[in-house]
Amino acid sequence: MESAGSAIAKYIKISPYKVRKVVALIRGKDVNLAMAILKNTEKRSTLYLERALKSAIASAKQGGKVKQDDLYISKILVDDGPMMKRYKAAAMGRATMIRKRTCHISIEVGRRLSGS
Repeated sequence: MESAGSAIAKYIKISPYKVRKVVALIRGKDVNLAMAILKNTEKRSTLYLERALKSAIASAKQGGKVKQDDLYISKILVDDGPMMKRYKAAAMGRATMIRKRTCHISIEVGRRLSGS
């Protein structure tokens, strides 16, 4: 198994916790199956994951003679991005912090060797 293509989506305005729930569904799957799962999952993060996966597939195809049917998701990571901090008025003159989280999505697709 070798790495064929990769893609990184940065500064996505959604919490990494929410994205990781969907990533767990597609980790290690074939790209065609992963795309089908993303199309049928009703979460906002599927839009960003689908976009990054399409980019990784295109990157793999550009590299050489690779068919989409031979590709699978070899590595997928969701890291924390920078946090925007805002304040909201609270009781008794205090202020509470609101953290608007962002994330970075890294997808690497690999090629399954025909012998395995």
